[in-house]
Amino acid sequence: MNHYTGLQAPADREEREHFIWQSLLTAIVEHQLPPGSKLPEEALAEVFGVSRTGIRKVLTRLATVQMITIAPRRGAFVANPGIDESKEIFATRKMIECANLPQVLAHLQPPHLAALEAIIAEEEAAHQQHDGAAAIRHSAAFHIQLQAISGNTVVTDIITTLTQRSSLVIAAWGAPWQQGCRCHDHDALIELLRNKDLAGLEHAMAHHFDHIVSSLRFERSGETLPDFTRLFGTRGEPQ
Repeated sequence: MNHYTGLQAPADREEREHFIWQSLLTAIVEHQLPPGSKLPEEALAEVFGVSRTGIRKVLTRLATVQMITIAPRRGAFVANPGIDESKEIFATRKMIECANLPQVLAHLQPPHLAALEAIIAEEEAAHQQHDGAAAIRHSAAFHIQLQAISGNTVVTDIITTLTQRSSLVIAAWGAPWQQGCRCHDHDALIELLRNKDLAGLEHAMAHHFDHIVSSLRFERSGETLPDFTRLFGTRGEPQ
């Protein structure tokens, strides 16, 4: 059963709009809504039980973080990143995440390693079960929590946004089963972190991103209209 089905948005208007925003964002990041999917205001308003004005506010918010595009007279679509943009997203992640590693090592403590190892275990389990949504979620969590060790909240916020955009790139250009990162890459990063090997860590992180980009197939799908009732049927309590 899809984990969005059966959820009920809160009654408060602002909370409800945030709930809808989070539901759509999660569905995009976890590839429930693939790149190019049309997001018609009327259909979304009906399934979430809100006005089109409310949906329009949520879509505008998603457009500001480049998760969707809004075209005059055509409406809203899940963003479908082009080749250059896709490469730039990963190049930017490579630049920022590698540059922040000295600060990560400076603040690294044993509990940080334990938390990262727990994420890797969950990521590996998701891959074994072919649970694509969970694999994507845990892969992103690994990178976000790794950078958060530095204590730099601005960098952490930037990486959070870039991991979301990275998921769109993988959805648009990845192989059918390319969900998140390679688990053994993350295992290797853990060992380098444990040894506080900065040079090796920077090299491994850079290679990690280079491998992701080299594995992209640059073949996109066409526009689709998903089953919003199946994804976002709202009859229950939010989880």
